[in-house]
Parts: sequence; structure tokens; C-alpha cells
Amino acid sequence: MDDSKVFGGKVKKPGKRGRKPAKIDLKAKLERSRQSARECRARKKLRYQYLEELVSSRERAICALREELEMYKQWCMAMDQGKIPSEIKALLTGEDQSKVHLNSTKQTRAMKAEANANRCWMQQVCLSPRAGHPSWGMTVVMKR
Repeated sequence: MDDSKVFGGKVKKPGKRGRKPAKIDLKAKLERSRQSARECRARKKLRYQYLEELVSSRERAICALREELEMYKQWCMAMDQGKIPSEIKALLTGEDQSKVHLNSTKQTRAMKAEANANRCWMQQVCLSPRAGHPSWGMTVVMKR
């Protein structure tokens, strides 16, 4: 046992370590690598499309909530002036919602038109912080 080593009762011969493939087909290996890269890019593209759709749906939800909040603010301002909006009266009396919806739609359309004529809509570019992302916290002003 002069050239071989003993590890845990097993004899290892010097020289070849591990299993080596007979001949590697370099063209086939390169093609597999290219195919894998194509698949990776396709998965990445799908992932980003999904995330963009998710962000846009969240932004739509945020806009809807902002509009609802604005409506509630208008109701509060009207109640501060001593006026009770018909929508609140309907909610308190249990009136049919379809009638209330028609009245509130006319009022909110007028309020929205006035508000949109006088102000810009602010949109947060990045909704959550990303490490080192340059646009975090930036705000874009867009006319609606």
C-alpha cells in the first residue's frame, strides 16, 4: 500500500478522481445551454408580465378607493354644512339602492368633472421599496 491511500477501510488509487465522461459533445452541450437560456428568458418575461398586471390591478383598486374616499369626504363636508346627502338618508331609511345610485351618479359625475378640471392626479411610481431601485419614492404627475 505504498501508492494507495486508505480512507475508512477503502483503498483509493491515485490518479483518476471521479467519473469523467468519455467524450463531451460540445455542440450538443452548447445547444442545450442556449435552449435553457431561451426558456429562462421566456419564464422571466412571463413573470414580469404577471407582475405588471398585478401592479396595474392594484393601481386600479387604489384609484377606486381614492374615489370612494373622495365621495365620503364630500358627504362629510355636506353634513358639516348641515345638509344630509340623499345617499346617507337612503342608507338610514333602507331605501332601494338603485334609486340612490342614480342620484349619486349624477352628483359624483359633476363633482368629478369639476375636480378633474382643477387638479392633477398623483401616481406613486413604486408602491414598495426595492433595494437600490432609483425610482422608489418618485412621484409622477399625470393629467386625467
